[in-house]
Amino acid sequence: MTISEVAKKYNLSADTIRYYERIGLIPRVNRSASGIRDFTENDCGWVEFIKCMRGAGLPIEALIDYVALFQQGDMTVEARKSILVEQRDVLAERMKEMQNTLERLNQKIEHYEEGIHAAEKRLQKRED
Repeated sequence: MTISEVAKKYNLSADTIRYYERIGLIPRVNRSASGIRDFTENDCGWVEFIKCMRGAGLPIEALIDYVALFQQGDMTVEARKSILVEQRDVLAERMKEMQNTLERLNQKIEHYEEGIHAAEKRLQKRED
């Protein structure tokens, strides 16, 4: 696949994919004889993984470390797992905070809705 096809498939810009490759988030992609990137299924798997992790808010630095360790082979399995566990814990905490914020927003919205309902009732009484 070309970079434009991959960009379209994963709803990313070609510049973002080039950046991810340049900083080591995506392992080097093979190129055709004319120098055009030729993404394999494996390369696309990396793009999808990085997009998912970034979408969840994982920092680029943690992902760079993870990919670098992955490229070193099986001797880094525990270190890679440690990165993922740490990031999962950070994400779980953020999700808790977001859930609390959502609940607070719902309470505020309910408060406004109650006020609007009360105002409508007062208007109805005036019309009667």
